[in-house]
Amino acid sequence: MATADNEKDKRRLRASKKMKELMTLYYLGAKMAEGTDKKIAWITSGGPVEFLIAADIIPIYPENHGAMLGASKMSVELCEVAEGLGYSRDICSYARGDIGSALTKKSPIPGGLPKPDFLLACNNICGTVLKWYQVLSRIFQVPLFLLDTPFVHHKMTPESLEYVKQQFEELIEFIELQTKKRFDRERLKNVVRLSGESAVLWKEVLDHCAHRPSPMSCFDAFINMAPIVTLRGTPEVVNFYTDMKAELRERIAQGISAVPNEKYRLLWDNIPIWYKMRELGELLSSHGACLVADTYTNAWVFEGMETADPLEGLALAYTTAYLNISIDLMIERVMNLIKRFSIDGVIIHSNRSCKPYSLGQYDIQRLLYEKTGIRSLVLEADMTDARVYSDAQAQTRVEAFIETLQNRMKAA
Repeated sequence: MATADNEKDKRRLRASKKMKELMTLYYLGAKMAEGTDKKIAWITSGGPVEFLIAADIIPIYPENHGAMLGASKMSVELCEVAEGLGYSRDICSYARGDIGSALTKKSPIPGGLPKPDFLLACNNICGTVLKWYQVLSRIFQVPLFLLDTPFVHHKMTPESLEYVKQQFEELIEFIELQTKKRFDRERLKNVVRLSGESAVLWKEVLDHCAHRPSPMSCFDAFINMAPIVTLRGTPEVVNFYTDMKAELRERIAQGISAVPNEKYRLLWDNIPIWYKMRELGELLSSHGACLVADTYTNAWVFEGMETADPLEGLALAYTTAYLNISIDLMIERVMNLIKRFSIDGVIIHSNRSCKPYSLGQYDIQRLLYEKTGIRSLVLEADMTDARVYSDAQAQTRVEAFIETLQNRMKAA
């Protein structure tokens, strides 16, 4: 038993402990700011947080909080609060859980999230956020700014870029109205530079999984993505991922792998099943399977920020977010991940909550097989609502999938 525990400790990333410390300080600072002159804004995960950081506004992410609710097994109870008010179970469980938390103050964070002074929603991840944030606006009686990003069917057009840039100008005016201060555009340039630097570092961290065996799995990435989501544009994030990258290089040099005797390299599509991460990780690891790449964490590898005009760089980065592009472009990105990380198979989470992410997954599954011969497993679940998850079904399907990969490798 002691040997097994020592082996687990050896494979545990030091970065995960640092991440918890960083996020604890972040939430403590936000809670302490509640009721003071310091402004707090709730923002969607794909929203341009750089404007808030530049204006010295504390950003809070209800989606990140929703993941915390799922991981802490609190989501179902809070979803039922929202459902009791008439919100359908077909609505995103992040939204239902956060609405339930906002009304009851129940949360892994004592007292719940700090009350917002205003809200910022960007529809580059889904349309649900618009209605969700309108509900929050009514609950807290605070103003809401909606940022509209045109859908990218084939490529980003100059007209779309200009449209988003003009909205950024409106956002700056809105922030000035909320803070009663002149917006510092020079500071924004520095924040965008740090944000671009942290996105590059995050990509480099994820790229270490291309090494065989991988020094970490996507379960590590799911946990340690919190800073790039919540605090990008700050020096703390740059420092965090610089240290994490160094740790991964150290693990590679020492031959430390995320999964002992790695045999199968897998790609995960969609948001994690937050309440089953440990169990799924152990199940895959027991068969020598390692998740080495995923579409979810790669969504925060923002590209295009390195421009002379920070507004143009931000417009390009946020409009070409993974969920704001066509299935054809999604397949291109998945194909690149398969090649870059030497993928043997794909696990597709058909996520009841996230329709934009799950729409077209069967087409993606079919096309991936036609183009590459890569087989995939569709796992039906929900990111935080455990009522639609079956342990027995998931285990049976994963084990059957691994057997398929094993037979394919033997035949090769």
